[in-house]
Formats: sequence, C-alpha cells, structure tokens
Amino acid sequence: MTVQGLFSGRANAAAQISAVPRVAIVGRGFSGMMTAIALMKTVRTPFHLQLFDPNSSVSGGQALASARASTILNTRVRDLSVAVGDSDDFNDWLCSNAAFRAAVPAAIPGFRQIFVPKEIFSDYVYQRFSEALAARRDITVQVCNDPVVAIRRSHGNRFLLESANPANPLFDTVILATGYGLSDPHAEEPDVSPIRAQRLVARPHAVLLGSGIRVVDQLLQLRDSGYAGQVTIISRHGFLPQSHTPNSADPVFPAEALPEGLPDIMRFIRQACREAEEQGRSWQSVMNGLRKHARSLWRSLPARDKHQFNRHLRAIYDSHRNRLPEAMHLRLQRELAEGRTVLRRGRAGRRGLSGLFFTPAGSSAEEVLHAERIIDCRCQAPDLSAPLMQSLFSAGLAMPDELSLGLAVTARGEPFLEDGSTVAGLFAVGPLGLGSLPDIDLVPEIVSQAYAAAERIGECFYPQVKAV
Repeated sequence: MTVQGLFSGRANAAAQISAVPRVAIVGRGFSGMMTAIALMKTVRTPFHLQLFDPNSSVSGGQALASARASTILNTRVRDLSVAVGDSDDFNDWLCSNAAFRAAVPAAIPGFRQIFVPKEIFSDYVYQRFSEALAARRDITVQVCNDPVVAIRRSHGNRFLLESANPANPLFDTVILATGYGLSDPHAEEPDVSPIRAQRLVARPHAVLLGSGIRVVDQLLQLRDSGYAGQVTIISRHGFLPQSHTPNSADPVFPAEALPEGLPDIMRFIRQACREAEEQGRSWQSVMNGLRKHARSLWRSLPARDKHQFNRHLRAIYDSHRNRLPEAMHLRLQRELAEGRTVLRRGRAGRRGLSGLFFTPAGSSAEEVLHAERIIDCRCQAPDLSAPLMQSLFSAGLAMPDELSLGLAVTARGEPFLEDGSTVAGLFAVGPLGLGSLPDIDLVPEIVSQAYAAAERIGECFYPQVKAV
C-alpha cells in the first residue's frame, strides 16, 4: 500500500469496526510511526489503528519535519534501522535506491558509515510503514488531524480521547508518542515591524538561541542560503556539540564495577576517556559504550544526584552524546575561529524593538543584542501543564518523572504510578520518557522500546481477539 492508502475508503470504514481491538497513537513523528510499524509487525491478530496528530501530513519525526531540523542527520546509517534485529535494513534500503547509489558512488558497496539527509531517512521510515500496512489486510488505519486535549478512562477499562470530534470511539490501547516539544516555528521573529528592526541594526546580525545540533543546523543553513552577517549563538551553559570520529567508534567501556555516587561516576568516565585515548582509541568510543550502562547508572542515583546532573552536567553530557558529523563540526569551528559566529553563555530574555535582551553568565546586568532576526533553536521538554498531560495526572493514569522532564515510564513505555503499578493499555514511547530512560531520544532505543510495547500489547490482545 502507498502513502495515500492511509486516507482510502478502507481506512474510513474503520470507524464501523467494533469487534477488533482499537489502538490510538497520539503523534505521528518518528516515535509514532515506529510504534505503528512495530504493532503491524508484532501483533498477529486483527486490530484497528487510529493516528492522531494536528499536522496534516505524515512525517519521519518532529526533528525531521521541522524547518530547523538537521539537513544531515547526526547518526550513522548503521544506527538508523527500524527493523529490530537487522541493523543493515536502512543500508540495504539505500543500496536498493538507484538514484542514491548514483549520487554517492564513493560509498559503494555499502553506506553503513555515512550520514544522510533527513529527507532520505523520512522516506525510508514511511516506506517501511507503508509496506507493513500493505502486508496486513486484516488491519485498518485511520488518520485524525484533530489535536487530542484529554485522555480519560471509560467503561470497560477503555480510553476516551477528547478532541474536536465528539464522536471519537473508545480505545483499548493508547500510545502517547508526542516526543518533546519544539518551539513554535511561527515565533521566530519578534512581534515588531521587520523594517523598524532593520533600521535599528547597524549591520546584518542574527541571534540563534540554543546549544544543540539544531542551532548548528540553522547556522549552516543561513550560510548556505547566502547570509553573510554576524551570527551570535546564545547558550545557557556555553556548550556546543562535539564531533563524531571519521569512522564509527566501536563502543568500549571499562569492565570493572562502576562506582556509586555522581561525582565518582563522573571521575570514572573521565578517566576511562583518558585511558582510551592513551591506548589509541577515542573518547567517543567510551561515550558509545556508556550508553549500555546509562539506564542502570541512572536508576542507581538518588533523586538529589539526578537533579544535580540535570542542572549542572546534562548540557556537557548532551554535547558529547549528540555529536556532529565531522564535516559539519569543522565548518562550525571555522565559523568560530574566524569570528563570523560568536558563542555567548547566558540567559536569553524578552525581545525588544531591535533585538533581544540578554543576561551574560556571571552577571546580573541585562544588555540588548541588536539583531534583525532571532531564531529559537532550543528543544523544549514536554509541557506537563498542557491539558492532555493534566488530564492524565488528574485521572491517576500517569505521573511526572522525578525531574519533571516528562512521564515516569518503564523500559517498555508503560507509565507507572507512586505505588509502582502501571495502567493497563497505556504507553508512552520515545522522548516523553526521557526523565526515566536516558537516551530514549535516540533511534535505536526508540525502536527497541516500540517493539517491546508492541509485544506487550500483542500479549493483551490475543485472548481478547480469540474470544471474539
């Protein structure tokens, strides 16, 4: 089935089906599409799937669909497979694409080590979704563009999703895949006349807010579009992404038992990085190896240490975890060395008639950065005050994690409550669980979690469908 199959009569007829389990996925970014693929490949009984998202088109993820998303993804092809147990699936898909092979001949016979444009990965994800749907004639899929504002328990332990459509049916299973919110793409310019702003700025000057990969993407996109003005990057902690190695760094990590306590763990990791470089490896290989231990380390930390990590260390950890392709990092370093781009550490405040109010780190004095354009590239945590989240909390269906970064979830995405119990039929897949599961914003971890959730859903559905 093709992409258009989602909107076919087959999908529209699904509203009449009540004899099979009904599954709702809230969000059609990468987490949502990946969960849909996992369900279709794992749950071997008929079901109806409804995808809720206010965006009118299916995409490969918020980070992929955004205008400020990476032109080149920062993860190698070998780590982007959506097929569990087959790390070569994306590489095989690229190898079967004649146009791509012709455009990147130097990588033949394989592309596992390269970085690809976001559009390529999005096409791959959506084709795998379409193929999975085409292979399941016993599944119906429906798309709803109304935003979900609340989720409530109804009779028979089913869920009611409240949206602009009052006729929404009840669902047996609901999967939240809303990711982590991005700033409003329509709020990049201050609410003043751009002509007035340009008159008050002596020379072309753009201010970028953020410290992650998105801010580097935006900088390079500005340059590639011909922008020659000064650029200032405002970063709360003053860190920017580090570089990947030219070739993939195989994960390594010391075999001895890890210490307890955040300060000792940090010293242990720094020492492991120094030893790796002395032995001819790279610190990147240690960071890659750390991922296998991240969850157990996180669980072992007391709440006090988790808060301390989030306040003081997460920024530097993310700058070493979410790395740039080497070519992009070299361009960034050249920008900084030549002074065309300046990195300033501090807090961004309100916007004025001609720029941005800014408080430098270590100072209480506010200054104005005059600029004709201000672009917010920061990635925001989920808004726990949003009506959808508040409906979950008030109904006792979920609770915030210890850091209030999102929902408290298990490894397979089941929200858990104060007493450790979980709510049957409710899942949160992807970055919504970042406060509970470090690195759940990375593709391999989202793929694993999506399949784990799908397996659990299949276990719950089988006796129900058998009875029907």
